[in-house]
Amino acid sequence: MSKGGASIPDEEWERFLREAEAGGHGAPEEPSARARMVTQRLQEEPGRPEGWRTYTPPRRRGGKGWAALGLAAAVAVVVMAVGPWGVTDWFDGGDGPAATPLAAESERPTGPPGQVAAGRAPTLDEPFRGSPAARWSDGTAGIHLPEARATGWMNRAEVAEALAKTRDFLAASSLDPAVLRGERPDRAIALINPHQSDVRGFLDKAFRAPDRENDPLLLFSRFRSSDVRPAGDVVKTRGRVTFREGERGAVEVSTDVTYVYPVVRAERGSSEVARTIVRREVVMSWDDPAKIVTEPGTFSLVSYKVDTTNGGCDTYTGYLTPAFLAERAVAEAGDGAVVDPYDRSTSMEERMRAGDDEGCGTATRS
Repeated sequence: MSKGGASIPDEEWERFLREAEAGGHGAPEEPSARARMVTQRLQEEPGRPEGWRTYTPPRRRGGKGWAALGLAAAVAVVVMAVGPWGVTDWFDGGDGPAATPLAAESERPTGPPGQVAAGRAPTLDEPFRGSPAARWSDGTAGIHLPEARATGWMNRAEVAEALAKTRDFLAASSLDPAVLRGERPDRAIALINPHQSDVRGFLDKAFRAPDRENDPLLLFSRFRSSDVRPAGDVVKTRGRVTFREGERGAVEVSTDVTYVYPVVRAERGSSEVARTIVRREVVMSWDDPAKIVTEPGTFSLVSYKVDTTNGGCDTYTGYLTPAFLAERAVAEAGDGAVVDPYDRSTSMEERMRAGDDEGCGTATRS
């Protein structure tokens, strides 16, 4: 190897490569290299979240579940196979407009939410009827933020700002009405470290030519406006945000949120309501700019996990594709894992393991 006519001995070049791989001293590290470091650590530690570029796409599925309510995850696709609104025989606080709202989820629940009345299909006036989400909060109000404290390279106020921007990303990626209509999530993308080249490449492919490895639905909620429209202006949410000190003194923030989207067909006069349920776990790193190449107010993506009920099974169009009664009537039964999409007592890691099988599985309710 030579530079400016001067030759570098092989042993010096090898030492340079080893130090570059381990991270240089006193200089910020290029963020995609950091992503690779995180990936290696996550691969070596069982039970840790899957690394950013180690995403394992779901294997090709053959079945489509007769209710066609896909529960698509990073390693699993599950389909609703009961139905249309679940088999239930007892109540948990009601599901109407006057239902008692739940307190914020500050820690993982010990079990799934109780069942609600059988046969109570959603309507345009009550799109969450027959669903535990009737007692959930609206929009960002359902995303619990912890109290900030000095962590890593950030003081308390800086951590509080990072948490607020984390919630901004969740809103811009999964709640923004324009994004839900299928528009590009530019505000959300603007919060991702632009120097993380792996992620930029993923985003470019995901919006240009989505496939199972490059699917925008892994991070964003989008419907095709020519197919469906929102049933009202409320998205119900339940979830929480946690943080800790991460690599190189970064503040690592983990988010685990379930979103419930009621929709109707796009045709004028349509009144049949279907619900799509998306649960995402996104882990992000708010890096020390003295150690990681980054831009102010942006985070580096560490990992993600996602599963979706009634969003399409084994389809990679870049849009959630909910099924209505007509489609469910002609679809076949799912043959994968059985999952309650409202059950947040199971971690996403456990959910992924349970769904790591062939075919479209079954969800107990929507």
